[in-house]
Amino acid sequence: MPILANVLIKAENQTAEIVATNLELAVIAHLPAKVDVPGSFTVPARTLGDYINLLSGDKVEIEVINNELSVTSDRSTTKIKGTSAEDFPVIPSAQDGKGYLVSAEELKNGLSQVLSSLAKNDIRPELSGVYFGFNTNEEKGLTMAATDSYRLAEKKIKLLQGDDEFKTIVPGRTAGELHRVISLIISDPEKNVRILVNDNQLVVHYNGVQMVSRLVDGSYPDYRQIIPKQFNTTAEVNISELTKEIKAASLFTTTGVNAVAMKFETSGKIVISSTSTQTGEYRSELNTDVQGEENNIWLNHRYLLDGLSNMRTDKATIKVINADNPCLVVPDKDESLLYIIMPIRQ
Repeated sequence: MPILANVLIKAENQTAEIVATNLELAVIAHLPAKVDVPGSFTVPARTLGDYINLLSGDKVEIEVINNELSVTSDRSTTKIKGTSAEDFPVIPSAQDGKGYLVSAEELKNGLSQVLSSLAKNDIRPELSGVYFGFNTNEEKGLTMAATDSYRLAEKKIKLLQGDDEFKTIVPGRTAGELHRVISLIISDPEKNVRILVNDNQLVVHYNGVQMVSRLVDGSYPDYRQIIPKQFNTTAEVNISELTKEIKAASLFTTTGVNAVAMKFETSGKIVISSTSTQTGEYRSELNTDVQGEENNIWLNHRYLLDGLSNMRTDKATIKVINADNPCLVVPDKDESLLYIIMPIRQ
């Protein structure tokens, strides 16, 4: 449908409403406006967006003349060809469901911490979405989780309102766009995000922007059963120091495997090494506190770096069972986030 490349501009009641959709997700932004003559029209989103970004003034005047949108600023005037609003899809709106209120800052940070673990393909549709569990754990609150079967991230945040238990799968693109919308609004942003969800639809309200999205059919895997409860080795690491060592080791890994070896020695160090027939070998020692027994594990350096980069603390704890079981990484003094990496078996 070519019209899906357009945005709908609707002007009435001293408000300009801008709508974009791909039939799975719709974003509706409301802007204050002085409306002389109510009406609606659609124009190509990319053309309008690119042009508006080049303007220096704070205000523009828009008018539809002969199937063209005239845009006038302080120093320039342009005409953008468009089409009638009659062909633009109708955006459904949810009238009932479970309602919740959550901190915008916590939701933004939480999404950024789980999105990197999202599956990048649709072979298993449920893994291409982010699990949203409302009040599904003992502490109450919103639990978000994402996995691609090789690593898993789980983040828990508080709910300011809403006591109902509900769980669903939010499409990955919707979760990404929600994070982007919250991040883009930096001028006098609202503190909280309102969420309405039912069996088929998610509706989000934030700072004059409304998002309406379909949900992913199916049930999310019971990932809690793969989270280890007991570990043989734990090590506290400085995140910036470990990140540097892993990045250095990544230069000497086999492409596609990305394997970095980590040997935990009870003398108080982690030996990090990698080897590649193309580039050579690497070995370094990181002095740190290692508790338990000596252990070895091979990890995908990209997965480990993704996890470390999403932790907002100076230190993290790595917990290992053995070379064949999942490795757990958690930030220091923060029980709201956990990150699991499946090992590379040699």
